[in-house]
Amino acid sequence: MAYSTITGAKDALEHLLTQPENRTLPLPQAAIDYARKTKFTGRDSVFLPCVMKEVEASAALKAVEAGMAAAIGELRYGWKEDDIEVNMERAGAFLFMAYLASVDGLTKLNKEVRSRLRDTDFNRAQSNIYRRLSANLYKTKDNGYYHIHGSLAASPALEMIGLPTHREDFTDEDYPRILEYIGEAVAKFTVAELEELNNERKLAGIMAIKKEEFEATPHGQALQQQPYWQLQELEKETPPVPFVPAVEGEEKPQILKGIRVLELCRIIAGPTVTRILAEYGAEVLKITSPTGPDVPFFQVDGNIGKHCAELDLKTPKGRKIFEELLATADVVVDGYRPGAIEKLGFGPEALNELAKKRGKGYVYVNENCFGYDAPMAHRAGWQQIADCVSGLAWAQGQAMGRDEPVIPPFPMSDYGTGCMGAISALAGLFHRAQSGGSYWGKASLIQYDMYLMSLNPYTADVWQPILDAQDPAFSELRYYDSVDHIGKTALKGLKQIAPWYWNEEEDQYLQEFECEGFGGKIKIVRPVVKMAKTENGFNETSRPNGWDKPEWWMGEDRK
Repeated sequence: MAYSTITGAKDALEHLLTQPENRTLPLPQAAIDYARKTKFTGRDSVFLPCVMKEVEASAALKAVEAGMAAAIGELRYGWKEDDIEVNMERAGAFLFMAYLASVDGLTKLNKEVRSRLRDTDFNRAQSNIYRRLSANLYKTKDNGYYHIHGSLAASPALEMIGLPTHREDFTDEDYPRILEYIGEAVAKFTVAELEELNNERKLAGIMAIKKEEFEATPHGQALQQQPYWQLQELEKETPPVPFVPAVEGEEKPQILKGIRVLELCRIIAGPTVTRILAEYGAEVLKITSPTGPDVPFFQVDGNIGKHCAELDLKTPKGRKIFEELLATADVVVDGYRPGAIEKLGFGPEALNELAKKRGKGYVYVNENCFGYDAPMAHRAGWQQIADCVSGLAWAQGQAMGRDEPVIPPFPMSDYGTGCMGAISALAGLFHRAQSGGSYWGKASLIQYDMYLMSLNPYTADVWQPILDAQDPAFSELRYYDSVDHIGKTALKGLKQIAPWYWNEEEDQYLQEFECEGFGGKIKIVRPVVKMAKTENGFNETSRPNGWDKPEWWMGEDRK
């Protein structure tokens, strides 16, 4: 019998909903009941070139998201949702949204698109190929593998291995030479030496290990005793905050209309949390620092449905404006390295006290790399870092016939983690409306990977045809190839296996908006979840970071 991704999605959903007691997901029963009613529709075949069941995992998480949204809809509007749909192709598109997004047809891979973007790559950690490859996986002196990573700065990682911070003589055509040059520098160190140097500098690097090795570490053992995402009650003193009822005559209202969300995030996973909340009608205001670097193209898709403003929270003026915004916010989403927002005085404990003073609870959502209440929870990290330490990269490399780790294509762990964070935000809002109080939602890249790998890889008879259908260059990928190179190579095969994303069917999966901020028309991936009684869609086009004033913008139709 042919493998069914729809059956796989149903199994992945049931796996989520039937965890052991100590790992039970923080979901109200109403959300679980609705999630189990989800209809999985669309093409019933494997198409993403990852040996793990990424589309099935994505569809299952979207069913939980839909269940949580339907539970809020029932609480808010008094009706039961009887038609919930998760389309498999959209669930797949959700996992590589940045590669499907475009500005007047120019994608992430077109150099010409840079002229349409606001340049927030202040340290040239993305746009300069030499500095970009300072965030990459290399072999060590003792034949291990270590992913060095200087985050959005690059210089600290290069200095750590004794290399100059800039090499203007290297160009994009020198990709193989740069890999060799940096690789030779990394190979002078053992894994243990790099780990010590990395930790001294508080960088985001990590070793690449296998799944069973990770699970045997104190960190892995701690996370295996936790649910895949968490929701902690912070205080019980504040009263319930009921949602505003539906407007008479409004056919398909949005479940989060009137909810205000402050986003303090960059890159992908954190902005995905708030992108999802925007789909359900929330008023999202993204706040970034005027000096904080970000990846420019990710803003095309990641900022859809939001307003985006800049504030320096280290200045009295910036703090004053932020505190005014915070006074009427419902949700705060924090995607910075652990402890960064707390140092500024706006972490969950500070909001807990503010909630008591204003008499209205908050929902605070953290997204990070390493999880919580575990030995390495304090460390900074990115998608590649989680994929290396969790064992996902080794699983991908071995599935490609290599005795080495290979980073899976596309930032799929980022998007999956974003969905987990959004679910925790929805659950927090549900409980606040029903019982009062403040809540702290927690999601992490590494725990998404743990969920994904718990579903087990595809069997050889399912995986081999997908591998065989790839562009020939895919089989040549190695441990040292960058995420950009891997993504570009995987995309070639995907256009042959899944042409619907680029042919006459694309409007089913992509949505077009006029976009002044990027100087033309953008295309972004449509929402995955469809429900009969409530609307799921964006109320705003996208814009670059800092495009708007730091003020709420959707009026006073709220409570």
